[in-house]
Amino acid sequence: MRFSVISWVLAVTSLAALAQTNAPEMRAVSLEDCIQSALGKNLDLRIARYDPMLALTDLQAAYAGYNPAFTIGGAHSYSKSGGGFSPGIGAVPATTTDEDSFESSLSGLTPWGLKYSLKGDVSERYGSRFQDPLTVPYDNAAGSASISLSQPLLKNFWIDQTRFNIKVARNRIKHSELSLKQAIMNTVTTVEQAYYDLISARENVTVQEKAVELAAQSLRDTTRRREVGTVADLEVKQAEAQAASTRAALIAARSALAVQQNNLQQLLTDDYAATHPLDIQPAASLGAPVRVLDKQLSWSKGLSQRPDLLQAKLDLERQGVTLKYNYNQLFPELDLVGSYGHGAGGAGISEFSQAFDQMARGSRPFYSYGAQLTFPLGNSGARAAYKRSKLEMEQLMLALKRLEQGIMVTIDNDINQARSSYQQVAATRAAREYAHAALEAEQIKSQTGTSILYLVLQMQRDLTAARGNEIEALAAYNKTLAQLSLDEGATLERLGINLEVE
Repeated sequence: MRFSVISWVLAVTSLAALAQTNAPEMRAVSLEDCIQSALGKNLDLRIARYDPMLALTDLQAAYAGYNPAFTIGGAHSYSKSGGGFSPGIGAVPATTTDEDSFESSLSGLTPWGLKYSLKGDVSERYGSRFQDPLTVPYDNAAGSASISLSQPLLKNFWIDQTRFNIKVARNRIKHSELSLKQAIMNTVTTVEQAYYDLISARENVTVQEKAVELAAQSLRDTTRRREVGTVADLEVKQAEAQAASTRAALIAARSALAVQQNNLQQLLTDDYAATHPLDIQPAASLGAPVRVLDKQLSWSKGLSQRPDLLQAKLDLERQGVTLKYNYNQLFPELDLVGSYGHGAGGAGISEFSQAFDQMARGSRPFYSYGAQLTFPLGNSGARAAYKRSKLEMEQLMLALKRLEQGIMVTIDNDINQARSSYQQVAATRAAREYAHAALEAEQIKSQTGTSILYLVLQMQRDLTAARGNEIEALAAYNKTLAQLSLDEGATLERLGINLEVE
């Protein structure tokens, strides 16, 4: 049995026609059909499939920390002086100033923590000003284009907030993929066990129908014998009681079968109302496949491929990233800073175009470099965060060890239960065979008049109980094997379900 899941989109190839009928319909369905339908339409899985996609959006949002920011703006300003009177000059006329300015910048962060900022600005100032003894007009332009850099050497050097967010988001993507895998395994196991329960319920109906037939036959035989005077009325009443009891048991068995059909149907579809009329008939019967139970091998599987254990290790890895970040935050900020650019302005520069030409020629360069140290006094917040992250790391390590131990105990219990269930299958089969032989022998004695009806009826009840016990043991054994595979983390491997991520 093999399935393929591409980009976490699970294919459904059977039971697609469940919603095509409104009338009750009997249909033989294999376990493979049920699993395929559940992989495509189970609502729990459809919900779980969103988790990796949501985690991917978180990663995309984390990378937004490297998105550069572009700013552009322009402004016009005007000012006018009120003029006045100077004893040495006399009346001083008012002056006016108009200024048009434009500026833009591109700033951002690199993956190694370097902050950069590209800036450019240009302005033109014009108006009138007083130059004794005249008021003369003026017009000049200026501008600059530069780049500024800041590289941390201590705090935020090997990890900063953006890199922290990206590492955590990547970790959570893996975590969400494992959550989806766990959901798939849980659903497949639930479907498998529900399928076995449905087979058990249907076979139990058959057992009860046979019990009704046996009881009815005994009642007919006893009634005829009473008519000829060979049995008392009491034995007829006993036969009638047995017949009524078996009919009641059959009604209960059919009700239980309907419940099991509903339980399985709700796992296979996202439209229960449309599929409800379908009468699911399991295409298989219960068997007792021999499985080699190796505790060490099962432990090895569980401790290496259980999704919940791998998730716990990812939680520990994420905490390691947090610890690394909080440790880096203990350091003071020591940044290398520098800038370089070209300016424009001065005599003869009165237009924007002239300012741009002068900046392009690079005749007025400027630069700066240096270092900046910021030392937080006390730094108690960073120290507390680092201490807390260390404690949480120790706590997660203990939780991981507890989970590993729990997995081993669970697998051990599953193996013991599987062995016990397999032995019970053999024992209940033998009990059923003995009960059948005993009933046949007692029926022969009853026909010859050497047995009483009570013993025959008791043998019938024993045979019915033995048949039910055998079915229950078979179902329990198969369900235990399914649970063991789940606890080993080997459900998909055992059923040949491949998960492929693009």
